[in-house]
Amino acid sequence: MDFIKPKAEFDIIGLGEVMLRLSPPEKEKISQSEVFEKNAGGSELNVVSGAAMLGVRSAIITKLPKNIMGDFISRRIRYGSVSDDYVVYDCSKYARLGIYYYESGVYPRKSAVVYDRHKSSVCSLELNEIPQDIYSKTRIFHISSISLALDSTLQHTSLEVIKNMKKHGVAISFDVNYRAALWSEDEARACIEQVFPYVDILFVSEETSRRMLRRTGSLEEIMKGYSDAYGCKIVATTRREVISPTHHNFGSKIYYNGEFYEEEPYKNIEVIDRIGSGDAYVAGVLYGILTSDDIYRALCVGNALSAVKNTVSGDMSASNIDEIEIIIASHTAVGHQDEMIR
Repeated sequence: MDFIKPKAEFDIIGLGEVMLRLSPPEKEKISQSEVFEKNAGGSELNVVSGAAMLGVRSAIITKLPKNIMGDFISRRIRYGSVSDDYVVYDCSKYARLGIYYYESGVYPRKSAVVYDRHKSSVCSLELNEIPQDIYSKTRIFHISSISLALDSTLQHTSLEVIKNMKKHGVAISFDVNYRAALWSEDEARACIEQVFPYVDILFVSEETSRRMLRRTGSLEEIMKGYSDAYGCKIVATTRREVISPTHHNFGSKIYYNGEFYEEEPYKNIEVIDRIGSGDAYVAGVLYGILTSDDIYRALCVGNALSAVKNTVSGDMSASNIDEIEIIIASHTAVGHQDEMIR
């Protein structure tokens, strides 16, 4: 891709909140469980970690409390093969780690998320806490609208980082990732439309395009419209069909250089944990873009990584590229397939 730098210290740097995830074991309800499994989670971390697990070099910009919980999260960042060089630590007396509780559903009970993240440490992240040399150290910068919605200080910092990255020739990857619990549709649309002119790689669902962003026409017209209006080089849209909390179909469509790309969706995915599966798709596509000029391959890697992420617990993807190549080959194979890899 000629709009992406050929070389830099990092392939992807993301910016966003990393939270503590607390989940009841198995399929227990939060109201009945007496224990929680703890993990780390956050949209941007999920993306850069998923791409790093596949084989590119990634880092995360975030702010954590300087305490044992911040230490736990920093270890999980490194466990995800992500550099913590740009993690800022909050030593103030108000330092806190955002938390979310996740309850996994089984039909007819839906999965549920409860957030406890108000004024977490990342909300106070300021531009002067980020090293100035970072803007020359990555090929792609990735962020989601969640970072714009959490707090006015973080929103200002995020927008300035986007602009500075763009000035230094870094490709901007943006996942609209609208969350109604964080801001209204009008607030989100006003802010997000300021970001679009800087975006090279756009990830946005059809539902978000039609509802929050108020786009009309066919899906193809909507996708092409982002490119025509804002100059987005690549526009990717996922399509998830929820049969039940434990069975999904998943596919996607990408618009690039005047052409649309898609493949047969993954059918009847057995869902263990759907959290982070959209981020895994972004990670797979970005990996594909960074390592190949074949946009169809990027789409296939994204679809496969997302499908597999649904089958493992936790927010972050846990697949290497060899596993994903096997998944892709199996997805496109015709005829008999072996039950087990051995």
